[in-house]
Amino acid sequence: MAGKDWRKLDESDVRIRPGKGTRPRSKRRPEHADASTAMVIGKDRGRWTCAIDADPNRVVTAMRAREMGRVSVVVGDTVGIVGDVSGKPDTLARIIRVDERSSVLRRTADDTDPFERVVVANAEQLLIVTALADPQPRTGFIDRCLVACYAGGLEPVLCLTKADLASPDELLAGYAGLDIPAVVTRHDEFPDELVGRLKDRVTALVGHSGVGKSTLVNRLVPDAGLATGVVSAVGKGRHTSVAAVALSLPGGGWVVDTPGIRSFGLAHVTADDIVLAFEEFAAAAEECPSGCGHLGPPSDPDCALDDVVTDGHASVDRLESLRRLLGSRAGHEDDR
Repeated sequence: MAGKDWRKLDESDVRIRPGKGTRPRSKRRPEHADASTAMVIGKDRGRWTCAIDADPNRVVTAMRAREMGRVSVVVGDTVGIVGDVSGKPDTLARIIRVDERSSVLRRTADDTDPFERVVVANAEQLLIVTALADPQPRTGFIDRCLVACYAGGLEPVLCLTKADLASPDELLAGYAGLDIPAVVTRHDEFPDELVGRLKDRVTALVGHSGVGKSTLVNRLVPDAGLATGVVSAVGKGRHTSVAAVALSLPGGGWVVDTPGIRSFGLAHVTADDIVLAFEEFAAAAEECPSGCGHLGPPSDPDCALDDVVTDGHASVDRLESLRRLLGSRAGHEDDR
């Protein structure tokens, strides 16, 4: 514009180069039709260990693709992977999608924490490991794990350890109304019954520190120490006890070992989430007043669940068991 009269210029005379933020961008993204399917078996510091086609002999390390943003990827997820899936040392693949989850085990730090944490995805059952003695069983914790199961779509299984120290009869009687499968183990016998229940299934394990969960895992997976070492190497050597890790069973199936949990917050669970897991009460719950906690009198005097028992469609024990779980969700602990 040299030599031009600046007073006679208009917008057509000014040329501005568009910045990066205003340049037209394509919205097309690669379809990744050649992506391999894998199961996430470990996670640490932005790296995921994945088993191609859920085959424990085809393990690769992957990162989350940039186009996924901050999409959550947890142990148990079924994901699509592209890139180098050879599994050779120093290779890194990319996770480009997370498939829809069939079940989710969630918890919060406590009942007031709005941030929910996904512990395991796609597990078929949750093995709630509880010692019969040393330490004493905490039924409040068991109840809260059951609530998380029913809300997340998992099948609960009680695993009572240290039966050589105490009888399981009293504890089992307390859960008779819920029809929960139970397996009793002791340190001087191999858990054959448990092996049969876990075979060819994906099972998550939860339990307090000291209940024998690690001992159980080592008996189920003889090379568990080696397997967790491979996963921990992904995160530059951090010990894997701070995170969930999936271990393949010798006879088929997976166990997902979770770190010891001190508390199981249920801030993300509603009373209706629990009732829906009890088919005989689900329809009646829809007739309850808005905001009904289904605890019955005096908290919920107009709760319709009592009518189901009165009409003979459910037992009193079944309703009492359901309300005990509802009370646990509401923070009313019942450590019998």
